[in-house]
Amino acid sequence: MKSVFITGAGSGMGREGAKLFHGRGWRVGAVDRSEDGLAALRRELGDDRLWTRTVDVTDKAALDGALADFCGGNPGGGLDMMWNNAGVGESGWFEDVPYDAAMRLVDVNYKAVLTGAYGALPYLGKAPGSLMFSTSSSSGTYGMPRLAVYSSTKHAVKGLTEALSVEWQRHGVRVADVLPGLIDTAILTSTTNHSRDGAAPASAEELRARAPRRGMFRLMPATAVAEVAWRAYHHPTRLHWYVPRSIRVIDVLKGLSPEFVRGRIVKTLPALTSKRQ
Repeated sequence: MKSVFITGAGSGMGREGAKLFHGRGWRVGAVDRSEDGLAALRRELGDDRLWTRTVDVTDKAALDGALADFCGGNPGGGLDMMWNNAGVGESGWFEDVPYDAAMRLVDVNYKAVLTGAYGALPYLGKAPGSLMFSTSSSSGTYGMPRLAVYSSTKHAVKGLTEALSVEWQRHGVRVADVLPGLIDTAILTSTTNHSRDGAAPASAEELRARAPRRGMFRLMPATAVAEVAWRAYHHPTRLHWYVPRSIRVIDVLKGLSPEFVRGRIVKTLPALTSKRQ
């Protein structure tokens, strides 16, 4: 039986991923800091092939312990897929985002991915064709204004993915990531906007209402990311997965001219760069 370990599985993309892999016969390890979210997942899926634990991914000992306990229940102690998915958001002009909030982004969005990589490798190395999969972001293609620190953590995840996809060939472990655009998850309602100056929607609900219905930044369901995670496990070579795929255009254009992409952001979203009144 295949096994997957998912962080941030109590809601959003991680929850949909747990449901999809479980529904397709995998053993699922689901961790989250929200016991309520995990309890709801257990009520929906039952206890068969579902293992849950309340874990703060910034606690290395807790995450390492959860991995050891879950993988100890797998035949041979291996792990087929590690999905570093847990993430948090903060928005606003760089100087308006409190330092402690910015460091929380670094701790959850990047350092916890490092912790997951260190912790999962011994188990991934025991499973043929295994995959370490991480959640980056469309903001990992080009640094996004009003999401500067969040965006930088997602760039870091993307860079780590690229480096380890080469290094871990020595261990027979594949590495890939997903770069979602605007996904309809709880992060839309939980992300604090620290700059209430009219340059961005005043609430996540307003952001949801204003979301484009077409194009690369159209609002998409969390199930779309779960499906991509499933496809990534079964694809032997693809490194970056974009949701929707059109987001890849940003990476292509930035590779040719980051100045061009910067100019397009300024032209398309002038409110994000306008001076304060």
